[in-house]
Amino acid sequence: MSFVLYEQKDKIAVVTINRPEALNALNSAVLDELNEVLDNVDLNTVRALVLTGAGDKSFVAGADIGEMSTLTKAEGEAFGKKGNDVFRKLETLPIPVIAAVNGFALGGGCEISMSCDIRICSDNAMFGQPEVGLGITPGFGGTQRLARTVGVGMAKQLIYTARNIKADEALRIGLVNAVYTQEELLPAAEKLATTIAGNAPIAVRACKKAINDGLQTDIDSALVIEEKLFGSCFESEDQVEGMANFLRKKDDPKKVKHVDFKNA
Repeated sequence: MSFVLYEQKDKIAVVTINRPEALNALNSAVLDELNEVLDNVDLNTVRALVLTGAGDKSFVAGADIGEMSTLTKAEGEAFGKKGNDVFRKLETLPIPVIAAVNGFALGGGCEISMSCDIRICSDNAMFGQPEVGLGITPGFGGTQRLARTVGVGMAKQLIYTARNIKADEALRIGLVNAVYTQEELLPAAEKLATTIAGNAPIAVRACKKAINDGLQTDIDSALVIEEKLFGSCFESEDQVEGMANFLRKKDDPKKVKHVDFKNA
C-alpha cells in the first residue's frame, strides 16, 4: 500500500490518505487501495477508526481532475460508481469512523468526510462542492449526504454556488462537530476514538446501525429497527456486566470496578 496508510493503535486504527504531492486527491488507484484497506480492518479488535490526510495542507482536495478530464459519459458514470461504492462501504462499516479533516476537503474530500460518522477539523480546513464550476455535478454522494447533513436549503446553496467555506462556517452549519488547531486535531480525533472504543462494542455498533438505517425510513419503521437492536444487546456479557456494575455503584460505590467490555 502506498496511497493509503493503515496503523492500528490498540482498539483504534488510523487510515491516512497518502498522496500529499497531489493534496491527497482521489484517483482510481487511491479508491482501490482504500477499498482494500476497509476490507481488511480487523473488526474483532478495532472498535473505532480515524480517517485523515497526509500533510498539513489537505485532507482530500477532491477527485483527480487530471483523470476525470478525458472521461466519456460511460466512464464518468463508472468512476462515480467506484467512488460511491467505496464511500458507502466506509459509511456502513460496523464501527464508528471519525474524519479528522486537516485542510482542504473539497469535492470528493467533502463527500468522503460526510461518509464518516463524525467530522472534526483543523482551523485551516476548507469545505466545498465546487463541481458546477467544472461543468459537472458532485459524483460521490455530495448531492445526497450534504442535504442530509446541513439541510436541503443550505446544501443547494453551497452546491449551486460552488462556494467554499472555512472551518468556522462549517461548524456553524453543523457540517463539523468541533474545530482544533492543526497540532491538536489528530490527538483529539484519536482521543475521541479511544473514548468510543472504551464503551460496549456491541452496543456502539447497534447504535450506529439504528441511526443509519432509521434515517432511511419513516419514524414508525425506524422505531421497530431500534427495538430489535435494543433487544439484541441483552444477554451479552457486556450488558450483563455493565448493568451489574451500575447496580454495584448504586448499592455501594466502593464495589465499583472498571468494566473491560469484550464483545465485538
